[in-house]
Amino acid sequence: MNTRSLLTTSVSRRLLRPVADLVDQRIERRMRAADAAGRERLRDLAETVKRQQLTLDLLLGSSGRGLSRVVSPGPLSRLHDEVAELAGDREAAVRNVAAAYRLLVGLESLGAGRIAGGTMNICGKLGTIPLLDPPNDEVLEIGTLYGMFSAGLVRMLERDGRSPSVTIVDPFAGVQLQPGTPRRSDPSGTPVDERAVRTNLALAGPAGVAARIQRGFSEDPGTRAAVSDRRYGVIVVDGDHSAEGVAKDLQWAEEIAAPGGIVVLDDFGDPKWPGIEEALDKHLAGDTRLTWLGKASLSAFLRAS
Repeated sequence: MNTRSLLTTSVSRRLLRPVADLVDQRIERRMRAADAAGRERLRDLAETVKRQQLTLDLLLGSSGRGLSRVVSPGPLSRLHDEVAELAGDREAAVRNVAAAYRLLVGLESLGAGRIAGGTMNICGKLGTIPLLDPPNDEVLEIGTLYGMFSAGLVRMLERDGRSPSVTIVDPFAGVQLQPGTPRRSDPSGTPVDERAVRTNLALAGPAGVAARIQRGFSEDPGTRAAVSDRRYGVIVVDGDHSAEGVAKDLQWAEEIAAPGGIVVLDDFGDPKWPGIEEALDKHLAGDTRLTWLGKASLSAFLRAS
């Protein structure tokens, strides 16, 4: 009888069964141990992911900021395309948007209050303005909330080798004012006042500290007279969002923009504020120095002749 035949006889099977059972038991124990170790590794991994998510949410998410600053690939890619079209340089557009995002996160982490608006819109404005090569470094912001956007714009212009000089017009009413919306405390919990603005501007260094602040509404003759002493290379219109208010600010921009100056109209195309697009369309249909350059996220960019 050969070896194969011997192993297949009933006697051999009975004799080998305890050995086979022992092998099966050892294999089963090892598999159970491996399963237990695998489950433990998965539990550890899940706990690590939860801790990382909590940390990320505190830094960028809505629970830590009230407004999420987490970025999604689709909107970011669209913003790159829009800024690149405005600037004519995709590499510079990607670089500036990334720098603007870091600034946004840093300023809101260190400052008092917040920057108004969605993440892509803020990054689009901050990233685009330097790439449009304003004719001078005089900046006017109409409506500032907490001054953080101006602080960010100072940094972005300084990154470009410029020496920005900032003027801000705002009523500092304690809350953000818009026609047709209720007066309520800001989601950040910080009162809208000049002290908070000064604190945030200081984050931008000497140029921020030196910023000129004029308290008042942009349509007031006294307010306008106080800051119409120069021609501005950049004018950011983010005040009264009604059609009438935007029309008045655009007409003022016509008077004080330097030749080649950049005018940025915030929240353009936002369905919550239809008066902005209405006012701009009407303005551009008339006799105007302003030429349409394009749009990035919810901001329109114009250039004065």
